[in-house]
Amino acid sequence: MITVSDTSPINNLAALNQLHLLHQLYGTILIPNAVYQELTEPDFDIAGSTEVKTFNWIRTCQIKDATLVNLLSSELGRGEAEVIALGLEVNADQVLIDEPRGREVAARFGLSYTGILGILLEAKHKGFLTEVKPILNDLVSRSGF
Repeated sequence: MITVSDTSPINNLAALNQLHLLHQLYGTILIPNAVYQELTEPDFDIAGSTEVKTFNWIRTCQIKDATLVNLLSSELGRGEAEVIALGLEVNADQVLIDEPRGREVAARFGLSYTGILGILLEAKHKGFLTEVKPILNDLVSRSGF
C-alpha cells in the first residue's frame, strides 16, 4: 500500500506514543520535503522530529511537479500541497491528512484520504489497539484536536 502523510498525523501520533501504528497499518510512509521540514524545524521541539530522521519506514521524497505544488499552494499550506502532489506522482492508495481544506482538494484530485481518527479506528478494527477513547482524550488534552 502506498501511503503519503502530512505533518499532523505523524506529529499527533508521535505525541501520543502511537506512531508505530502507521508502520503496522501501512508499512512504508512517504513524506514530501515540506512535511520533513515542518517536522524537523530546528527552532521548535516537535513530536515526530526524531522519528522522521531515524525510522527507515518513513521516507522523504522530492516532488517532481513544482508547477502543481505552486498551484495548490495558492489554496493550501506548502505541506498539504506537496502531500497531494506526491500522492498523485506515486499513485498513492491514500494520503493521511487532517485539515478539512486539504481533504477537499485531495478528493477533488481523486485521492483517497484518512486522518488521525480514521487511523485510530482502523488500528482498533485490526486489533492493534484495544481502545480508542483514551487515546482521543489524550489527543484533545494535548493539542485541542
